[in-house]
Amino acid sequence: MYGFRSFNRQWIIPDARVITQPNAALWTSWSQKQVYLTALSRTSPSSGPALTITGLIPDLDHYKGSFGGRVFPLWNDAKATVPNIRPGLIGYVAEALAHPIAPEDVMAYIAAIAAHPGFTARFQEDLSTPGLRIPLTADPELFAEAVALGRRVIWLHSFGERMADPSQGRPAQPPRLDDTRRPTIPKEGAIPDDAEHMPDAIHYDSGSRRLHIGDGFVERVAPAVWDYNVSGKQVIVHWFSYRRKNRERPLIGDRRPPSLLGFIQPDHWLSEYTTELINLLNILQLLVDLEPQQNDLLTNILKVKLISRADLESAGALASPQRGVGSAPDHSTEQASLF
Repeated sequence: MYGFRSFNRQWIIPDARVITQPNAALWTSWSQKQVYLTALSRTSPSSGPALTITGLIPDLDHYKGSFGGRVFPLWNDAKATVPNIRPGLIGYVAEALAHPIAPEDVMAYIAAIAAHPGFTARFQEDLSTPGLRIPLTADPELFAEAVALGRRVIWLHSFGERMADPSQGRPAQPPRLDDTRRPTIPKEGAIPDDAEHMPDAIHYDSGSRRLHIGDGFVERVAPAVWDYNVSGKQVIVHWFSYRRKNRERPLIGDRRPPSLLGFIQPDHWLSEYTTELINLLNILQLLVDLEPQQNDLLTNILKVKLISRADLESAGALASPQRGVGSAPDHSTEQASLF
């Protein structure tokens, strides 16, 4: 399985002979502890979270499905011993906060700050120049709050496969809302699994809060979940477009015809599609629930002293690491460290 798009996991044959431009560095550094952050690099997000996260090998267009982007792995090696963070940064920040920090804390901090629509909306004018700039707090309490919140964000983005901690309400399993809010498919809403009734359309009824998938439907889906988007790409609609009956896509410009392999696909709705849809709906609602807390945290961080870029540069904390495994838009191994 790999991270095809944000919140969209797909199966892949892990063989370089059938993968277009595989990034060997990303594959060799993968492990059960690896976490990948993806964001646009040559263009800017228009709405939704400014970055997304996955524990799976991400596709070139993972973030939004177009315009490529860049991958920022947490670790440079499969043993998760060499962090993809500039060597002097962790030490400098730990000293400034008078508290030890781990590489995972840096990733979690970034997730809390920028993986929500409030960041994109607040800094829309600044984001007209591509590239994310993360405000780094000098307040140890706010930093700790961001780390705790960011670990939950990463847990949600990774479908419960990363940053799991049952003692903190993050079990190592797909996240779930409580019984009173959980999306459900009643008996009469079952999505048909025969070829004749393979779903080809999706729509949402805000009055009944029903998400209709072909002749079936899911109840208790909030409008904010239906509307959830990553830089303008509506996540649920985008997710369904790769599982609907008709998956043909228009040729644009002088593009080559799609591979014949693309025609090898299920002719009916799979039970795993339903399971993954329920996973997705739970995760999106839980992320929506966190947005006010992330917004408040960002507001509070911007009110107090920040660690400036000048501070980091004068201390030598931004010296480049020896190597990195982030992918540039052409899937090269150009350096893409977290900071």
